[in-house]
Amino acid sequence: MSAQQRIPPTGPRRGELDALRVYVVLGLVFFHSALVFSPDDDFYVKNQETTGAVTVLAGLGVVWAMPMLFLVAGLGSRYSIRRRGSARFARERLLRLGVPLVFATLVLCPLPQWLRLRAADPAYDESYARFWLRFLTVRPDAADFPFVLEGEHFETGHLWFVVLLLAFSLLLAPVAASLAGWAEPLSRAVARRPALLVLPALPLAAINAFLGMEEGFAGWNRWAYLVFFLFGYALADDPRVRAALRRAAVAVGLLGLALFAGTAPGFLALADPFTEWSAFALVTRAAFGAAGWCWVLAILGLLDRPREARPPSRAMLYLGVAALPVYVLHQPVVVALAYGVVGLPAPIPVKYVMIVTGSLALILALYECVVRRTRLTRFLFGMRPHPPPTPSS
Repeated sequence: MSAQQRIPPTGPRRGELDALRVYVVLGLVFFHSALVFSPDDDFYVKNQETTGAVTVLAGLGVVWAMPMLFLVAGLGSRYSIRRRGSARFARERLLRLGVPLVFATLVLCPLPQWLRLRAADPAYDESYARFWLRFLTVRPDAADFPFVLEGEHFETGHLWFVVLLLAFSLLLAPVAASLAGWAEPLSRAVARRPALLVLPALPLAAINAFLGMEEGFAGWNRWAYLVFFLFGYALADDPRVRAALRRAAVAVGLLGLALFAGTAPGFLALADPFTEWSAFALVTRAAFGAAGWCWVLAILGLLDRPREARPPSRAMLYLGVAALPVYVLHQPVVVALAYGVVGLPAPIPVKYVMIVTGSLALILALYECVVRRTRLTRFLFGMRPHPPPTPSS
């Protein structure tokens, strides 16, 4: 029996989660624009004047947004494996994620690094072409798996999400059918005892506490995202799990808020809460991991309204297809606009609005006028070819 045949069927696509994915991707423009004004983050371009309010607001986003993207990606993987089987799923992910990863790393990722050097030192005058060659000077680094290359200036930048998602997808493919089978008794247990939904908070707390949180991955340890991805694949679409999530959403959400509030003393008082080995730091990181799990569960339950399901709007369909290209484009565009804006004599709110609105306009213009127009650009940004025209009757 093939892996495709052994995987239980999925329900219809979760429109509210597809919409949430779009909102998170667009929200990254707001998030990364705000980091220009953060006193704590080592963003590529910094405004001379900063504000601590950015740190607080950023924390409200990082605790759930990227974990939710991985969970939705896991759910999408289940749909894909059900249709294609594991082998074709792996090939499709190599094309739809691997190609834009290579292309954007070569073409887009050097720009923010070059602008970082120019912003830090007004006397820096190295041409972009010369810097590009230095950016591509790399060596293997198996210890940082799945980031297997390193260099003095080389980075995958914001594409870390694509790297991890590709790695998780390839790790999932050979065990997809077995994992789906194991999920069946788990779903029955959750239906009987919804409190079991909170249990994954324990490994997440342990991963963040003992492996450390990583600032470059939106404040989470990279392997914590695998828990969200696997939950999305194995359990998020099961009707019994969804029903339990709807019942538990408010209680779990309140628990998440309490845990998140409990992290504040550690993040405010510790010199390095992400990696310190004091008991205070370990508890802070563990509480953050557990809080993130609770927030994601609460959002899933609160948004799930099966009787109110409506077909997506034309705008949401358009943006849903654009989500990966917009993600790939967003950070280089934000950094380039910020580089031009931070020197202007204007207050922080005005500069922030200029960066956000300019970035959104330019990203969507690039997508509409360049990315989606040709077969080659669609391929380079991980999009499927245009569907063939329907013959007229």
